[in-house]
Amino acid sequence: MRLEKTYRQLEDLEEVHIYDITEGELFRYVPQEFEMFYTPFEKTLDELSNDLDIFVPYDNGNDFIIHRLGLSALTRGEITQKDVAGRLLSKTSPGFYKVLAEPLKEVYETHKTKKMMFYYHFHEKLARFSNIKIIYDMDKLIIISDHRDNQETRLHVPDSEFDEKANLIEYFSQTGSYYKINDRYSWTQGVYNIINRGRIENDEYYNIVFDLAIPEDRPVIEKLLVEMDKGRTTYETIFRIRTDDGVLKYVEVDIYSKFDKEGRLLSRYGLIKDVSTDSSRKVTRPVDFLLKGFKNNKKLALLIDPLNAKQHEFSEGYYHLIEVSPDEYQHNREIINNIVEEQVQCKLKELADGKINELQETFTFNVHGDENNQKVVDMYIERFEFGQITHSIGFVTDITEERNKQQELLEANEHQTILIKEVHHRVKNNLQVLNSFLNLEKRAYKNKPNIIIDHMQSRLSSLAILHEKTYNTTDFKNINLKEYIVDQDSQLRGLIGLRDGIEFKSEVDDDINLTIEVITPLLLVIDELTMNAIKHAFPDKTAPNKVIYKKITKLDDETGQLILKDNGVGIEDPSKITKNLGCEIIRNLTKQLDGHIELYQHENGTGYKLTFPLDMEHTIEG
Repeated sequence: MRLEKTYRQLEDLEEVHIYDITEGELFRYVPQEFEMFYTPFEKTLDELSNDLDIFVPYDNGNDFIIHRLGLSALTRGEITQKDVAGRLLSKTSPGFYKVLAEPLKEVYETHKTKKMMFYYHFHEKLARFSNIKIIYDMDKLIIISDHRDNQETRLHVPDSEFDEKANLIEYFSQTGSYYKINDRYSWTQGVYNIINRGRIENDEYYNIVFDLAIPEDRPVIEKLLVEMDKGRTTYETIFRIRTDDGVLKYVEVDIYSKFDKEGRLLSRYGLIKDVSTDSSRKVTRPVDFLLKGFKNNKKLALLIDPLNAKQHEFSEGYYHLIEVSPDEYQHNREIINNIVEEQVQCKLKELADGKINELQETFTFNVHGDENNQKVVDMYIERFEFGQITHSIGFVTDITEERNKQQELLEANEHQTILIKEVHHRVKNNLQVLNSFLNLEKRAYKNKPNIIIDHMQSRLSSLAILHEKTYNTTDFKNINLKEYIVDQDSQLRGLIGLRDGIEFKSEVDDDINLTIEVITPLLLVIDELTMNAIKHAFPDKTAPNKVIYKKITKLDDETGQLILKDNGVGIEDPSKITKNLGCEIIRNLTKQLDGHIELYQHENGTGYKLTFPLDMEHTIEG
C-alpha cells in the first residue's frame, strides 16, 4: 500500500490517495482484547446510507479500540461486528491504521471536527472515493463516510484485477451487473447497453432495470423481492422490460445476496442478460455483428464467455465441430471428457476453476465420445475476472484436414509439411493482430462502437477469405491475388456498399501471384485504406455515385503497385491525416510488407499509392 497526502486550503480539506491496499492490510483476524458496551440504535445505524465507524481512544490516542465499523467496511472484508469489536485498529486493520492514525489522534487532542477525502486506486485506476468526517463526541471518535464507486472503474472486491476486456464482453454479449450496498446501486456499462440509454443522475438510488418491467410482469418482480427479503441467497427469473425508447426485451436476472451471521443483509449482486430471441426485433444485439463475421465458417469458431454455462455465445463453427445443433446443445464440463489428451483435460478444468488464466493447446477430440470420429482442434481461451463474475473469450479451429494433409505431405515431402504448419501459426498470429487492432480502437473510438464493428467485420471477412482459400491449395507461394480482391469487393458490397451506397471497383493484373507472407498484410492494408475512405471521403451519406477504386499492377518482375482512390471530398490538410489511428495501423502494416506508401494526387477525392515486393524471404517455423 502507498499513500499520498495533500491539503486543500480553500476547502480546509485533506486529500489522501490510497494505492493498492491488500486484503491482509484491510483486515486480519485477531483475538478480542476489550469488552465493548452495547451501541444504542445499532439496527438504525446499519440502515443508514452513510457508514458510521466508532473508535475508543487507547494509549493517549496512539491507538484506537474498534467499537463498530460501518457496513461497507464489513462487506469488503466479508466480516461481522463480532469479528472486529474490542480489537485494536493497529492489529485488526494495519492498512487503515496507517491511513487514520494521525487524523484520529489530531481530532482526539483538539476535539475539532476534521474533513477528509479518501481516493482508492487499484492498478493505477481510481476505483472509489469517500467523503470523511471525523468527530469527537462522548469520549469517542466517530467517522462518518459517504462512499462512491467511480463510474469507469468499480471496486467490488479487494485485490480484484480490473480488465478492459470485461467491458468488451459486456458490450458484445449484452450482459451487465450491479452491486448494491447501503441501498445504493453500482451499475456496469453492460446494463446501460441492455436498457438502451446512458447514465443519468440518481441511477444509484433505484433499480433502473426492475422499474422498466412491463405491467404484466410486475408480479414476477414482486415475487423476486419477497423471496430475497425472506433471506434467500440466490434467485433466477426472466421478465420483460420496455426501454425508454420503446423496445421490448426479455431479460434474465440472477440475484445473489450476502448476509452476516445475524442474518442481516450486507450486500446484493445481480447479473443481467438480454435473452431476447425475437428475430423481428429492430434492434440487433451487438454480439450478432461480431458473430456474423464468422458466419458460414465451419473451421474457425469464436467463443464468447465459454467458461460460463449460462451466458456463453458461440459462432456456428463450434457446433459444426462438435456435430450438435445449437438448439440441442447443453453447455457443461462433460464435453471436456471427449478430449483424448488427459493433460489438456486437466488444464481446461484448471482454467475453469480459476487456477490458470490462459490456455493454448492442440488436442484430439472424440465427437460424441466416438474414437472412430476424431477431430484435431486448436484452441485458445483467455480467462479474466471482473467484479464477482468470471469472463472469458477464445477461438477454436478445426485443423483435422490440415493435420491429415500434413501427414500425407510428410510421407512425400517433409518441407511441405512444415510449410502447412507455418500457415496455422500465421492464422493464430492474424487473430492476435485483430485483437491488437481491437484494443487500439476501443480506446480511440470508445464512443463510436459502429466504427469498431465495421472495421472488425471488414478485417474478419478478408482474413476469412484468405483462411478459407488456403484450405483448397497446397501451393502457398503462388496465391493468385485477383481471386482474393474479387471476393473482398463482394464482401464489402454486402457489409458496407448496400448500407452506404458505395460502389467498389477493382482492376487487378491476372498474373500477380503472391506468397502468403505478402498477401496477408497487403489485404489488411487494403482494408484499412478502404475503411479510411468510407469514414472520411463521403460525409454526405445521400450523395450519389460514390466509388472506391483499386488498381493493382506489376511494375516489373519484383515489384507490384496498388493505387486506391475515391471520388470523395478530398483532404484539406494532408499533414493532419498522418496523426490518426488508421494511418498508424497502415504504416505498421506497410513496414511489415517491406513496402512504401504515399498520397496519390488526382482531381477529385483522395488516393494512395503503395509499392510492394512481389516476393519476400520465406521463413519456416518448425
